[in-house]
Amino acid sequence: MSTPVVTLVVPCYNEEAVLPYTMEVLQQYLQELIDQKLISERSKILFVDDGSKDQTWKLIYKASLEADTIRGLKLAGNAGHQNALLAGLFAAKSVSDCVISLDADLQDDILVIRDFIERFKEGYEIVYGVRRKRETDTIFKRKTAEGFYKLMEKMGVNLVYNHADYRLMSRRALEQLERFDEVNLFLRGIVPLIGFRSTNVYYDRKERSAGETKYPLKKMLSFAFNGITSFSVTPIRFVLLTGCTFFFVSFFVLCYFLVLKFFGETEIGWTSLITSIWLIGGLQLMAIGLIGEYIGKVYKESKRRPKYIVDIDLFNLSIPEHLREREAGEADLVHKGLSN
Repeated sequence: MSTPVVTLVVPCYNEEAVLPYTMEVLQQYLQELIDQKLISERSKILFVDDGSKDQTWKLIYKASLEADTIRGLKLAGNAGHQNALLAGLFAAKSVSDCVISLDADLQDDILVIRDFIERFKEGYEIVYGVRRKRETDTIFKRKTAEGFYKLMEKMGVNLVYNHADYRLMSRRALEQLERFDEVNLFLRGIVPLIGFRSTNVYYDRKERSAGETKYPLKKMLSFAFNGITSFSVTPIRFVLLTGCTFFFVSFFVLCYFLVLKFFGETEIGWTSLITSIWLIGGLQLMAIGLIGEYIGKVYKESKRRPKYIVDIDLFNLSIPEHLREREAGEADLVHKGLSN
């Protein structure tokens, strides 16, 4: 295989603290791969600004003017990590042989990108970056992550254990990914469904060099819940099962209280009150579960809202030479001109 055109897609949200270091490291490593003839000189790094509130976009824009290998994509608002990643993948798809996604904090070891490319040249269309161990995580995060993967496995969802969003995908795989027209995409579960030839590359995760994690406990729980509900109706079935359980328990309790009443060992009115509450409660949960089984499926696909809206696209734009010579302080004027 000839040297492939590779695009590194990096979603960013309020990453001004770490972005200068990330740009420098990725640019140097990309140039090294180009010099070694492992990838094409047309390879790029695409930074996707997911509606950041700090100076993230200004840093991306300035870098795109100064370096041919760096490009930027600005979303109109905060669409979320998965949608920002998706926007970058689809923007790079048409001009790349393969696309590698990674986080801006560079906790994922970029040195294994070389292994990604070697596997791609061997014919693999999807290469997953998999963590060997989770020693950099707290005990709580490590245990909850392990529990999440095991729970998803029990629900029948095919996930790559200890894999996040550090992966290589060929153009053909991305074309198939684009066919998944679901609104709430959980990429870690969707990508294995494509079914193309895949393999794993193992690495050790590093500590974050600067800035703060964008996935605190609240966001992690929301992400996990979204993944579960996007791929499984098991939680709804659990509600149905709970309703059935309460119904049968209330039936046996009713029989028990009737026996007590027959022997005159119950207080007047208490039996009928407690059994009716249990019985009606069980029936209600059964009804909610049955209705939810159908509503849950319809709701996920009914709204059909766009996953993201692109504000400025510097990836598929040829930047004039005179714009490269402008100072960073004139960026706002240039932004206005590019948007019109």
